[in-house]
Amino acid sequence: MATRNSVFANPKPCEHLADYKLRHGLSGYKSIQKWLKASPYGKTSIKMCETKMPTCRFCSGFHQGRLFLCLICSSMSCSDHTLLHAQSENGHDIAVDIERSELYCCLCSDQVYDPDFDKVVVSKNIMDMPSKTHDSVVDDLMRRSSKRRRLNPVVDLDLKRSKLLVSMMDRRAKSCYPLGLRGLNNLGSTCFMNSVLQALLHAPPFRNYFLSERHDPETYNGGCQCIAHRVFSGMLRSDVTCTTCGFTSTTYDPCVDISLNMDTTNFSTVNVANKSVREDTGRSTLLACLDLFTRPERLGSDQKLYCQNCQEKRDSLKQMSIKRLPLVLSLHIKRFEHSSLRRSSRKIDWYLQFPFSLDMTPYLSPSIVRNRFGNRVFGFESDKPDISSEFEIFAVVTHSGMLDSGHYVTYLRLQNQWYKCDDAWITEVDERIVRAAQCYMIFYVQKMLYCKANEDWSCMPISTRRDPFVPIAGCC
Repeated sequence: MATRNSVFANPKPCEHLADYKLRHGLSGYKSIQKWLKASPYGKTSIKMCETKMPTCRFCSGFHQGRLFLCLICSSMSCSDHTLLHAQSENGHDIAVDIERSELYCCLCSDQVYDPDFDKVVVSKNIMDMPSKTHDSVVDDLMRRSSKRRRLNPVVDLDLKRSKLLVSMMDRRAKSCYPLGLRGLNNLGSTCFMNSVLQALLHAPPFRNYFLSERHDPETYNGGCQCIAHRVFSGMLRSDVTCTTCGFTSTTYDPCVDISLNMDTTNFSTVNVANKSVREDTGRSTLLACLDLFTRPERLGSDQKLYCQNCQEKRDSLKQMSIKRLPLVLSLHIKRFEHSSLRRSSRKIDWYLQFPFSLDMTPYLSPSIVRNRFGNRVFGFESDKPDISSEFEIFAVVTHSGMLDSGHYVTYLRLQNQWYKCDDAWITEVDERIVRAAQCYMIFYVQKMLYCKANEDWSCMPISTRRDPFVPIAGCC
């Protein structure tokens, strides 16, 4: 198994949580265990009283924000008054978010993580399932326990059925989760934001830039040089050719992602009620989408453009290509479409086959221009791209459900292992699950930044004395 990069370390734990555990141990965790209630989907909350609505002791009324239960005195405070409670009561620093069953430090005003607390929550979930058979309990617990973020195997908490969870975790604990891999809470219809953030935070140049403390709050003149543009920004080339005289007008536009239409060549036609209706086969490929993106497109009569040579509007052909590739290639699949004719919108549910290794050479401007005009024009444009055109996949954002009700999750590839990030829940998955997913966004990183020895991008330096955008000299 590949060794972990020693420069990555666990974040410094909360000193207030450490002080609380030193003085009280796990007694506070176990005392609230009887109030923990799990939903059928694995979400756990605190229900102290079924009939009485919880209120903040300072507001003396119902609070629409988050409420926190003090682990020392069991008093309730809203997010506006948790700090006041900790300041007025010495040692009352740690509370629990009653809606999410997650630890919160009142003095740090932030969530804190403790695997021991997760063990108490999961063990309570086990105790709340007496009616299920042994096999169904194991299957359900595999799903629920993997949703809770953990880095260490579960130990015996002297609770009934805890051995079941221990044996289950032993089977799947062939390796701990990569350091820094954490779930993101759903704040209310924020699954898409969480999914994209997971992909962005694990884009190797983007991640290592911040870990190397190279971010500078000052802005730059002469074009944006921020980390986001340095990592994700590329350049598109658009050639518009007059069909009358052959004059070509070329423009260049920066981009941070590329939106791709699904290839429709696999459509078949069926006769329904004497009308010709398209019926899709439900399959396409990413390469076909890229071919479609760079294919010449005849502009309609209502899109005639002014030809500088003819001095009037003419019919024309438009062709897109990629002038400059980014370090991280973000591809957006257009799965939602609106028809002004039918006055309706729909989701495109086709399966899209995508490679884990992607060569973008056929879609670069030199390749496209050569295919269109031949070698005559190549005195003006180099065949060699500025950076590598070979990419490796590291993240996939997927969408499940319908147009008006769906859910986004992200699959991350870390140390050659895939992880499913479903809001706050992290789960190991097989690559076959990823390949079968209904991808919405696909993220690739340049292959030259990938270290085969470490099966990760960990060979990239994060020292402040080195550039985080290039691999270490001599690395594989």
